[in-house]
Amino acid sequence: MSTFALQPRRMMLISLNIEAIALAAYLVRDAFGGVMRYYTSIMHLDALWFAPDGIALLCLVQFIVHCILRNRSIMAAVVLVQIMLSLVLGYFMLGTTNAAMSSFKMMLPVFVGFCFCDTSLGSYKKLRSVIAVTFYLSLIGVLLTKFYLMPWVGYKYESFGAVREAGRLWWAYGGDDQRLTGFAAESTMAAFFILVSFAITSIRKSTTWCIVFGSIAIYVTRLTTSKTTMIVLVLYLVLLVCVRMLPERSRFAAIRTIALWSFAAILVPFFMIVLASGTAAVPHTTLFSIVDRINNSWQLPFVYLSQLMPVGLVTGCGVGCFNYPQKLFSPLAHFWVPVDNFYIGTYLMFGLPFVAFMVMVFRATFGTTDVYKLTLIFVVNMFTITVLNYGPASGLLIIALSFSEVFSRRAASARAGDAVPIVMRPPMPSLEGFRPDMPAASGGR
Repeated sequence: MSTFALQPRRMMLISLNIEAIALAAYLVRDAFGGVMRYYTSIMHLDALWFAPDGIALLCLVQFIVHCILRNRSIMAAVVLVQIMLSLVLGYFMLGTTNAAMSSFKMMLPVFVGFCFCDTSLGSYKKLRSVIAVTFYLSLIGVLLTKFYLMPWVGYKYESFGAVREAGRLWWAYGGDDQRLTGFAAESTMAAFFILVSFAITSIRKSTTWCIVFGSIAIYVTRLTTSKTTMIVLVLYLVLLVCVRMLPERSRFAAIRTIALWSFAAILVPFFMIVLASGTAAVPHTTLFSIVDRINNSWQLPFVYLSQLMPVGLVTGCGVGCFNYPQKLFSPLAHFWVPVDNFYIGTYLMFGLPFVAFMVMVFRATFGTTDVYKLTLIFVVNMFTITVLNYGPASGLLIIALSFSEVFSRRAASARAGDAVPIVMRPPMPSLEGFRPDMPAASGGR
């Protein structure tokens, strides 16, 4: 299969690949959040928890330099201005400095992900090794917590004046299924890191490896009782095998088609609200969580927003509203409800400008040639149907990375109507080894 790719000149803020360092730092911190919180706290090294955020500040500068100045992306400039305006709006909405600081910190991983706009994860060899190790250790962590009580379970710590609990031990509705957190601080996120690290690692692995470790990952994910993650993992593994059964020249087109169709998942909550709104949620039943989302999580925020700030239904209510900064640091905490959907939660904060942004992301996906980004688009679109994914930071970072093509030099040139040089690549190797990314950015990392 022949593929098309741009060969953009990559501009670095410094000689290091700062976006890769930031992603690795966030991933290690969050995937092992329970461990990190416990040991940094008892060793009085709490400041280390915020080290990835410091690196992310450099990525914010690199985003401005590379995407706005170098690529001359009007979209990047508009998005930056919109985020800053929404931070100001969120400050007035939430009413406290701590909420504003938490909201700013919450958005930093977005700029890390956006910095991958002109490059591919496949070109970061060391970063891929970190992700692979994270996958194996995440599996081991969940299995260990099935048999051993870890010291960080139930440990409480303070952040920005709010008390949180790392690795809280609790059970799912209706039985003895304990929600295992592994090395992470929360069971859903433990499952999320297994899902994402498997999806990224599987791209360069053989089909046999994918089936064996995919099956193990499904079993371990079941131990976390995260039904959403398990369903997405099963679906991903089935589609991966199906794609590799196709003729070689058809595989990349199939991957991009799957990624494009996955955006239809954005509409799932609305269809479910139309079909099942008002259905009684019976506690201790399998469908309790999804019915509760339909009746409360996906609807109540709009009811409260119409009371607090009616214009926010169009403009959004600012960064942090109906998110954890409001829950932890705002006088409006009693209006907070969990918004278990990324797109609904983000619309509440940014309003119609976010809709326009997603239209541009969808358009950019038609020209995306990086299999890693296409794979992650499918994964996050499926996963975020029932998960907000703003915490921990790595969740939002992965989403931003998958959308980053919208800021690429190719996308900026296409929007400006400029001619974009096209370079024919060599035939793609067999997907048994599955190295279809053929890195867009020159040079190994």
